[in-house]
Amino acid sequence: MNWLGYIALGLCTGIVSGFLGLGGGIIMVPMLVYIYGLTQHQAQGTSLAIMIPPIGLLAAWRYYVAGNVQLSIALFVCIGFFFGGYIGAMFSHLISDAVLKKVFGVVLLLFSIRLIVGK
Repeated sequence: MNWLGYIALGLCTGIVSGFLGLGGGIIMVPMLVYIYGLTQHQAQGTSLAIMIPPIGLLAAWRYYVAGNVQLSIALFVCIGFFFGGYIGAMFSHLISDAVLKKVFGVVLLLFSIRLIVGK
């Protein structure tokens, strides 16, 4: 087991997440696939499992202290995410790993293009 590499991955993802508000999908999932050899399904499941403990608690607290957290929005999004995550996980297992990887890449690409050229 490459525990030091896993800790480094978590540290890098945590830094990016705290800085940009992202990490699991954009940093962790691709690294688990391409560096650690997990399938797309395994990487996504592992990334979701990592979020179960209060991973973002300290980063969110820092944003909250600075007045940059809308708790009323976060609460309702959390409720939707709770059920939506379950539904999405059910659908992801209906398609092959290769198709899931392509869908994942297209979604990242579309969001990237929107961020670069959009308002």
